[in-house]
Amino acid sequence: MQAAAPLFVALGLILSACSGEQEELQSWMDQQKREVRPNIAPLSPPKRFDPQPYEEARAVEPFSNQKLAVALKQETRQSSSLLAGETNRRKEPLEAYPLDSMTMVGSVSKQGRPLALLRVDNLLYQVKAGDYLGQNYGKITKVSETEVAVREVVQDAAGEWIERPSALQLQEKAR
Repeated sequence: MQAAAPLFVALGLILSACSGEQEELQSWMDQQKREVRPNIAPLSPPKRFDPQPYEEARAVEPFSNQKLAVALKQETRQSSSLLAGETNRRKEPLEAYPLDSMTMVGSVSKQGRPLALLRVDNLLYQVKAGDYLGQNYGKITKVSETEVAVREVVQDAAGEWIERPSALQLQEKAR
């Protein structure tokens, strides 16, 4: 117990030294609160709003149906010869499906003319050269035992109508 007495005395001295620093710190903080004044700039008054009349209401609306109809008529008049015949003919049933949804599953020859067998939506269709298919004005140019060659008419980045060759390859079933 005698060894513990000096330890208690030392601990008491340390605690009393800390309390003096706390009082000094508190007095410094109080002094800073009194001396420091915030510098806040006054708010500027709001700007005056002057309403302006909307004069573009009298102009032609860029998305109006009338303007769109005129543009479409001009485009059909100016359209290339590639589309001239395509727009005036009756659509064939296979033109309702995209070309990538069709698969060539076989070929046959009827009266010496090659025909391709295409599967679309689990239905089988016989097609020959000259038939139309796909959604890009696709016309079959050639039918062979392993391929259906198609000429499509599509718009390029500049908006011009161009021909694009495509093909459907014979899909052999995996065994």
